[in-house]
Amino acid sequence: MKFDTTTVRLILAIAEEGSISRAADKLSLAVAAASRRVSDLEEQLGAKLFRRVPHGAELTESGARLVEYVRQIDNLIDRMEGDAQALIHGLEGRIIIGAPKAVVIQFLAREIAAIQRKYPRIALKIVEENSKIVQQLLRDRVIDVGIYEKKSGFLDLDKSAYREDRLVLVYSRTHFEFGKGPVGIDDILDVPIVSLGRGSAVLSAVERAYRSRGRLFPNNFTVTGFDTMLAMVRHGLGVGLMPPDVLQSFHPEGALASTDLDGDWSRRSYVLSCVEGHAQEETLRNVVAELLAGG
Repeated sequence: MKFDTTTVRLILAIAEEGSISRAADKLSLAVAAASRRVSDLEEQLGAKLFRRVPHGAELTESGARLVEYVRQIDNLIDRMEGDAQALIHGLEGRIIIGAPKAVVIQFLAREIAAIQRKYPRIALKIVEENSKIVQQLLRDRVIDVGIYEKKSGFLDLDKSAYREDRLVLVYSRTHFEFGKGPVGIDDILDVPIVSLGRGSAVLSAVERAYRSRGRLFPNNFTVTGFDTMLAMVRHGLGVGLMPPDVLQSFHPEGALASTDLDGDWSRRSYVLSCVEGHAQEETLRNVVAELLAGG
């Protein structure tokens, strides 16, 4: 099967852009050449990946399934290219670490900096994804180390306790008012909540809390990042949930307020798992030891 790196990245770009022409422009390809690559691949696979629509292209049901495999191939290509560059430059090895945004902001960025100072000949890369995708990347051996929320765990891998955090309620003083004490889940059951999307530890925590009250979380607004969450909160579209250190990293203005949440549902525990195979054993062992020690 003819399936080169350009075709891999073209398919992913079309899925992301929703347009062959925009994807071709992004990769500096002629539109006709990009279209031909798609047609050739569809012919080889015996399945249509995209459906042409008036203003672009959208994934077919078959395409949506196959794109997941293409994404894995792209991740492995990136892995190979990065490892090759590490070897060329005489580094001791390269470790890829996957973790949710909250972990990167609160803990991992600081710890990575400390590891780089101690082991300057180890190349480190961070892949920022939610807890579900981090585990998928571990399962597919795209990353070496994965950090994810314990209650969201589904992998049968050894897990080491990593760090803990908690969620606070973030809201606009103009649109909402809460007391000084901790806010319980019963106090916000009927308040619109802006949450991170499927696979995130935030959404899992909220859904568990609602189920404990015999309610189904309505999922009014789903966003992909805490920055977008704050934008929605500023305009009074709902309240947000995030760790206090993450909130402070955005330097919130006075119109935004936060309050503690009552109950264990707002507390999260993160675990660390690793897979052997790609990275040098000693290099992986040293990085994991530093992460578990706190950098």
